[in-house]
Amino acid sequence: MKTNTRLSTSFLFSYAALTLAVSTLVIADGNPDREVYFGQTHSHTSWSIDAYLVGNHVVDPEQAYKFSLGMPVMHPMGFEVQLKGRPLDFHGVTDHSEYVGVIALANDPKSDFSKTPIAQKLIVKTPEDFNRVFKWIAGSLNHPIKELIDPKVAGNIWQQNIAIADKYYKPGKFTTFVAYEWTSAPNSQNMHRNVFFRDSKKAPELPFTALDSGKPEDLWAWMDDQRKKGNDVLAISHNANLSNGMMFPVDVDDRGRPIDAAWAETRMRNESLTEIHQVKGTSETHPELSPTDEFANYEIMSFLLGMDNSTSKPNGSYIRQAWQNGMALQEARGFNPYKMGVVGASDSHNGVIPYTQSDNFGSHGFTDSTPQARISGKQNSGMVAVQTSTSGLAGVWAEQNTRESIFDAMKRKEVYGTSGVRIPVRLFGGWGFDSNLWSEKDWVHAAYAKGVPMGGDLPAKPGKEAPSFVVWAVKDADDGNLDRIQIIKGWTKNGQTFEKIYDVAWSGDRTPDPATGKIPPVGSTVDISKATYTNTIGATELKKVWVDPDFDPAQHAFYYARVLQIPTPRWSTYDAAKLQVPPPANVSAVVQERAWTSPIWYSPNAEDSQLTVRGKTVDQLKTEGAKALTNEQLQTLVVGKTVKVRNTVTGQTFEIIYGTDGQRSVSSVDGKPPAQGEYLNMLHGGQFGVPAKYEIKDGQLVTTLDGSPFEATVFEQNGKYVAARSSEFGYVNYEVEDVK
Repeated sequence: MKTNTRLSTSFLFSYAALTLAVSTLVIADGNPDREVYFGQTHSHTSWSIDAYLVGNHVVDPEQAYKFSLGMPVMHPMGFEVQLKGRPLDFHGVTDHSEYVGVIALANDPKSDFSKTPIAQKLIVKTPEDFNRVFKWIAGSLNHPIKELIDPKVAGNIWQQNIAIADKYYKPGKFTTFVAYEWTSAPNSQNMHRNVFFRDSKKAPELPFTALDSGKPEDLWAWMDDQRKKGNDVLAISHNANLSNGMMFPVDVDDRGRPIDAAWAETRMRNESLTEIHQVKGTSETHPELSPTDEFANYEIMSFLLGMDNSTSKPNGSYIRQAWQNGMALQEARGFNPYKMGVVGASDSHNGVIPYTQSDNFGSHGFTDSTPQARISGKQNSGMVAVQTSTSGLAGVWAEQNTRESIFDAMKRKEVYGTSGVRIPVRLFGGWGFDSNLWSEKDWVHAAYAKGVPMGGDLPAKPGKEAPSFVVWAVKDADDGNLDRIQIIKGWTKNGQTFEKIYDVAWSGDRTPDPATGKIPPVGSTVDISKATYTNTIGATELKKVWVDPDFDPAQHAFYYARVLQIPTPRWSTYDAAKLQVPPPANVSAVVQERAWTSPIWYSPNAEDSQLTVRGKTVDQLKTEGAKALTNEQLQTLVVGKTVKVRNTVTGQTFEIIYGTDGQRSVSSVDGKPPAQGEYLNMLHGGQFGVPAKYEIKDGQLVTTLDGSPFEATVFEQNGKYVAARSSEFGYVNYEVEDVK
């Protein structure tokens, strides 16, 4: 679908009038068709220990709320900043709960705490003091400092947090949440969660912190107990991209126990959302996980917290893969721990938050407070400032701007994330939607009546038709026009996972490529040297009713929308223009800002599940008498040989050369040399032209993909060889056709 419209005065006035009319209705009665509210679910103030130690000594939770309301506030480094554009609709300050507020109090001579003996150890005046205190605090996490977790200290600070949130809560106008961050990072691997309470009056006397336990299972148990006491609570995981594969496991939990239905149900009950974008990178997907996605390489960051020159493994660290693996777990084992929605957020430690590319004033105190510091390429505790992003935002579809309504929307996952822009996006799924929907007087009401919104499950399939999806987006009135809307589909079959990106609505008169279905780039109006762009391309509104052309009723699937803006200058390009220097070469000079919706899921019913032939499992193979090859037998079979393997799910064949030097490479796909850079969903996974190491160990053929080991077990059955890959949930999906 193509649309070519320009932003007009009449559009702005009509959209503003509609927003005002709906907002007025919301304040009075609540809008049953819901309105979008933009807000912040992850930010830190001077009360967070690390924020104080990087120079934020002045912006406390009260100042943070004032900034979100549009008031001018002093940046921690001494200059005034103000939210560019409209005030936010909601905000939950999420200071680190571990020793929250104690350094700020210790360094405030007016506080009673500053006069205690323990406070003297927390006084910081010089860089040496900062390093000393940080090392002391960090080293105490396994053996907490009793004086600092005393309820008389920690409880008093927590009650102040609640009081400040209540002070700035203005139902119908601005919503605040009692919230905090649970900050577990075993071996510098990010496992953090932001915890939100529905009702401040029912908040606990103290939060559950990583000092109580660094295991997410213990956090969830505490949350379940809170819920039993009438205190509704939810957690939002964040920075999965920095978790080194730990955020979305598929085999064992954080204690090494097998993941089962009870674990999955507990996680979903407590953790319905995850961050898809924030200043420390995007957690949608990674180019190595989604090599056919031309827009996968968006604001990618990879490091371990506090560790310079480190990297985080992609496998297990991105939400699209987690959605795929969740469906595979559902198909193979009957449970799905990853039916999560998404939000965008910040993680700024300044209390004041930059959302726009043209007005970035840093997120981590003195480390990135000036243009020179931001684009210098300097590394601080593993983080390189020039690689960081501006803040994301959460978009929430709720009846009204209140704690109850916004919390309930987050819980049902009718939410989405943006890279910081305020793009209103709707996504509905159902059966029988068609383009006549747009002629309905109230198409949104009709869409709710006939389908489910983002975050939901498609209702039972009534017949043989494919599901249809209603997607609509309007540009941010203060930012770039829209390039396109895409729907990303993921599905699973016999433990293997797949994805496809569909361009469904776009601006201009571009025509899809007949071979790939992709539309050409929208073009660019960016002048990099001046850091400017114009809205002379792109659309102000895009919409489409789209029917899945590749629907298989027997396969589990999810669908989510991704909305892209036209190219605009990245913040580092704006900074370079201010300094009159070339933009940094190690990051993109332009960005296509975007929004990502929470998915809609499809699960086949019992009848449809029988429509496909299920693959054989390892357990079935063993009952039939198949024997796994030993190390010696594997060496004889593959080392120094070219092995032809067929993927029984896709039908593709691969010829793999297993060298005597411990390297393997792919020489052909379906009898032809694969295209340069082609991703190969084969026995081990890989990329043509990039040899991978392999070894034979414990009766398995082991190789490493993207830093994560994968094992293949080869079985002999009636003179034939078949193989099961460890990441495919117990299915035997490969046949050895020839060895030479």
